[in-house]
Amino acid sequence: MGRRDFLSRASVGGVAAAAGATLAAPAIAQEAPTINWRLASSFPKSLDTIYGGADELSRRLREATDGKFNIQVFAAGEIVPGLDAINAATDGTVESAHSVGYYNWGKDPAFACGADLPFTFSARAKAAYNYYGGGIENYNEFLDKYTLVSFPGGNTGVQMGGWYRREINTAADLQGLKMRISGLAGRILQKLGVVPQQLAGGDIYPSLERGTIDAAEWVGPYDDNKLGFQKVAPYYYYPGFWEGGPTVSFFFNKPKFEGLPENYKSLLRTCCQAVDQSMLANYDTKNPTALKELVGSGAQLRSFSEDILNASFAASNEVYAELMTENESFKKQYEAMLQYRDDWYLYAQTAEYTFDTFMMIQQRNGKLRPGGAQ
Repeated sequence: MGRRDFLSRASVGGVAAAAGATLAAPAIAQEAPTINWRLASSFPKSLDTIYGGADELSRRLREATDGKFNIQVFAAGEIVPGLDAINAATDGTVESAHSVGYYNWGKDPAFACGADLPFTFSARAKAAYNYYGGGIENYNEFLDKYTLVSFPGGNTGVQMGGWYRREINTAADLQGLKMRISGLAGRILQKLGVVPQQLAGGDIYPSLERGTIDAAEWVGPYDDNKLGFQKVAPYYYYPGFWEGGPTVSFFFNKPKFEGLPENYKSLLRTCCQAVDQSMLANYDTKNPTALKELVGSGAQLRSFSEDILNASFAASNEVYAELMTENESFKKQYEAMLQYRDDWYLYAQTAEYTFDTFMMIQQRNGKLRPGGAQ
């Protein structure tokens, strides 16, 4: 082949390749449509770690699709009140919500199973159950009747047991205690004589200060530190057994979700899982420092006594027995959780528990660092 023939054919080939690229562009564009959704959060922007989970999902999707899949996040109250976020996704007011299932406890107790049930899982156990124990599938089977699809979207880890104006040493001390707590946990503690109170976050501090309530649960050190509860209710108890591994979830209107291209569905699930693990790591990083700050400013740490924990555990089982006779969807999910929990705690007491316990002992003895320096 002569030089002139080669150049001629190369030019023709180059034009053809360019034309092919031009022709391919519309097909690629069709595979990546522009999607614009709105998301109603149940949280105010001031709770940056929980609220931030929705912002993180939005950012990840936008970056992964070159700006073609956009979710605009609205804080609690901007479109609907925070406690109505899930309902807004159900009725199509918004395409998605970021919330906690037990906020819809009053609508259907089975909503709580996707969030947390007292004395069930830690955050790590809940993640294992969700992703490999059928938890996500079980929850979505229930949510189908509410026109929803849901994926985990965050976890705080074991929460604290709340702030108290006086010490609580035995189950008898709970009699008549007016406590800001709601939902399933409120129903359980009510069996022990607690008088549950439903209050918005902004009303908790003045109610404690005036003595209108005797105690209040919120989240954990990082979020609690912003509200100054230690000034009016100094006794800070743990653990919050009603939220051992509370899962925050993304809820999507099912017709909207099903209308997504398959690659967008896959990407959405992947980004939700990333946010789920990211939030837990964020809390695990921020809570230790916040707890030291709280103690330094007057908080008095107390652990719930065995008497209180045992009485609460028994009351929980009573409530679960009642709910299983009242609600088939709750029963199906709870029984699946029980089966998974049996094996989880059988294993958890071996390597992980032993290692962590040993390291905690070294920390308390001032031996974690070489030479004993802390």
